[in-house]
Amino acid sequence: MNPISPLEQALHAARALVLADLVAGQVAEADVVSLVEDSVTQRRWWVEQWPDGATFVAGLVAQDVQDALLDRYGRWPLCPVCGSGDPHALDVEPELGPDPHWVCHKAGVKVASIGSLGTAMGGTTPS
Repeated sequence: MNPISPLEQALHAARALVLADLVAGQVAEADVVSLVEDSVTQRRWWVEQWPDGATFVAGLVAQDVQDALLDRYGRWPLCPVCGSGDPHALDVEPELGPDPHWVCHKAGVKVASIGSLGTAMGGTTPS
């Protein structure tokens, strides 16, 4: 059995984290999961060109999926922090960096790490 390369480990981890957030938001339908797979495929090439960027892949995949969902369905994930006013989406920070997380710029708070959105929405994260 061949060991999994660090590149593949980063891609698999990014996929799992974003899927966990989609499940937490109850939007993990087959067509949405396909958006994750499309992003992972595109980011594989990106990380092959810049291996040091492997730690940034989870945030990039989250942003890719968020952008694709906005084009097709609307804003995601909606902010669970702000209880009043117009519904608004969370943003990924840093846009290009390690330890990506969901933030609400309106309230100025970090809501959850990528992959842990379930706890912020009152659920649990998968083990």
